[in-house]
Amino acid sequence: MAKPCCSQCEGIELTFDEESVDNDLRAYRAEGPDKTTAWMLDELEEQGVEGLTLLDIGGGVGAIQHELLVKGAISAVHVDASSAYIAAAQREAKRRKLNDRIQWRHGNFVDLAAELAPADIVTLDKVICCYDDMPGLVRSSARLAKRYYGIVLPRDTWWFRAAARAANFVQRIFRNPFQLFVHPHKKMEGIIRKAGLKRIYAKDNFIWHVAVYKR
Repeated sequence: MAKPCCSQCEGIELTFDEESVDNDLRAYRAEGPDKTTAWMLDELEEQGVEGLTLLDIGGGVGAIQHELLVKGAISAVHVDASSAYIAAAQREAKRRKLNDRIQWRHGNFVDLAAELAPADIVTLDKVICCYDDMPGLVRSSARLAKRYYGIVLPRDTWWFRAAARAANFVQRIFRNPFQLFVHPHKKMEGIIRKAGLKRIYAKDNFIWHVAVYKR
């Protein structure tokens, strides 16, 4: 049973509804993972995923799970605050005949973290920017990574912070509690290093920063 969500999780439910999630699933089926997700996947696959377990936090339609399971990972756990994303990922897993290798948990990851087993690979693809308590999220997730820790998040730039403020203002007008966050990368890196992980890969585009760490 899912635990009660925070206001941000309630906003996630409102923002990532069935219509928007169905659009994401159609795009994934037509084009595969988006570019930044593919960068992270390529690095993990180069490191080797055969026989490894995955914890995918905020896994969306399940792109990371599906791609890594096909490449040799043995199992995955998908945690998401959006019930629409959970349902879409389940549909896709069933279509690909991968559903018996994936577990799904709906709720706030930080609340659920103590119940989750460590995994060889932990991923957060465009998730840190959707969570207000970055230290809690990163600390709880990094300690569960037995080998690799992969993240995709916005670059820490003034113009993205300005864009986030504008987007958040619109959300408040529509009384949606969902907010975007641009967390300081230096602080986040310190938490990850303290968890015993060292960065082995980093790549940026205009908006996103992709990084993979190894224990």
